[in-house]
Amino acid sequence: MSLIDWIVLLGTLVLIVGYGTWKTRKNNNLESYLKGNNSENWATIGLSIMATQASAITFLSTPGQAYESGMGFIQFYFGLPLAMIIISIFFLPVYYRLKVYTAYQYLEQRFDVRVRSFTAFLFLISRGLAAGITIYAPSIILSTILGWNLQLTCLLIGGLVIIYTVSGGSRAVSLTQKWQMGIIMTGMFFALYYVIASFPSNIGFMDGVDIAGSLGKMEIIDLSTDLGNRYTLLSGLTGGLFLFVSYFGTDQSQVQRYLGGKSLKESRLGLMFNGLLKIPMQFFILIVGVMVFVSFQFNRPPIVFNPITIDMNAEQELGLKKIEAEYDVVFEKKRSLLEGYKSTDKEQAIAVQGLQLKQDSIRQSYKASLLTIDPKFEAKDSDYIFLTFILNFLPHGLIGLLLAVIFSAAMSSTAGELNALSATTTIDYYKKFWSKSDDEKKDLRVSKWLTVIWGLLAILIALTAGMFENLIQLVNILGSLFYGTILGIFLLALFFKYAKGTAALVGGIVAQIVVLLVHLLKTYEYIELSYLMYNFIGCAMVILVGILTQRLLNARG
Repeated sequence: MSLIDWIVLLGTLVLIVGYGTWKTRKNNNLESYLKGNNSENWATIGLSIMATQASAITFLSTPGQAYESGMGFIQFYFGLPLAMIIISIFFLPVYYRLKVYTAYQYLEQRFDVRVRSFTAFLFLISRGLAAGITIYAPSIILSTILGWNLQLTCLLIGGLVIIYTVSGGSRAVSLTQKWQMGIIMTGMFFALYYVIASFPSNIGFMDGVDIAGSLGKMEIIDLSTDLGNRYTLLSGLTGGLFLFVSYFGTDQSQVQRYLGGKSLKESRLGLMFNGLLKIPMQFFILIVGVMVFVSFQFNRPPIVFNPITIDMNAEQELGLKKIEAEYDVVFEKKRSLLEGYKSTDKEQAIAVQGLQLKQDSIRQSYKASLLTIDPKFEAKDSDYIFLTFILNFLPHGLIGLLLAVIFSAAMSSTAGELNALSATTTIDYYKKFWSKSDDEKKDLRVSKWLTVIWGLLAILIALTAGMFENLIQLVNILGSLFYGTILGIFLLALFFKYAKGTAALVGGIVAQIVVLLVHLLKTYEYIELSYLMYNFIGCAMVILVGILTQRLLNARG
């Protein structure tokens, strides 16, 4: 990184933190701190919702996902617009009518305090872990690629987020997220421009699309009914739908974004804004990843993308060099074929496909050799692909801007999570069980201190976390382990009026145990199932067990 990159990166981060801290420095009660005095318009709400979900993992991991697997990941989001409609019709009016600070307050009014506390507890576990991952994910990649100290990178991201989140609360989160989304999308458009500019002069964007299509990267719809397949139309419209209804409708990190709206109408418009723009945004990010794949058809990619320093003897080093030499030969053959690419030449397309399969096979062989030498080698390197391209092909200044994009995304998502964790702990536990006084200043101080505590816990999780396959999948798996149960409890509350508190609590506990057991069986490969289906299983189990329990209780008494 050059001096101008450091100036752009640090200047952007300082500006965002300073703006958020200064603009919202006058909070003097819980309502202003946790709900921003209900002053947000629909555009701010919509951008804030998108920014809370779109963490740094989205902008590091999604292009890598597209590079390796193509556009099929977009199917994960196909249930999102329908989820926004369901939440706007059924969830939002209840929250506004009851004037709640957190979604879980409704559950006490509908059931009892046990159900409220249990559901809030599930949220705190899932979101507390996710907050640590959203700090750790960009930190481990930036520290590996750039040679930065991992611990200091985690502390920098976490520390900056704590400063403006503690200072300004919910409104600071929403205001800064609006500007962060602007920086993020500007940076990604620049990235796409330079990806296409890295193609040979005779290859344009549409040629790139044709090349990607011939190599299987443009297959958007998968009509498979295989439940073990992660990204299909079926999984997106079932498991994805349940995940999004739960995440946007019951997860406090999202609920808090629209509870601060000026009115029910503004909040609904904000949700619809997110529902309409999220899929195009993800499509655009995936296209960037696919175009990076095309660029690396003409510009030799590393045989592994994550920088490695492994001690090996001369024989092992010689073996790896032989694999690399074979890799280079295959790459050059493929490049020479593609430089005269014609979309109508079927024989050429078949030859390119064969060489790509051979190149992929050589990569896997190289990784297998590295694993033999060092079992701790991180073979899954897709999270490093996009950042590798940025550092090698973007001009100085824009490198700093794209790194600012990654930091901004990490900060915006983490800020929303810390704000929600603090609100839930303050309202659903502290105010409910420990302090029922009306001392606003004391409650505000407690909420700020809880924000600091959750921020420090998130940093601690980040400092002790380990890598796990593709990072965006890890976050979605963490959510899927708990969201189905939480959603099931809310659906039981909204649509099954005869169900009471004990039935809801039993249903929730049984469902959570079942989901964890299913995940355990999947982990040890006893069953094949997409993690997205955890959401459906958890939700269905809560409702089924809840109804049966209530009928048994009615029959007994």
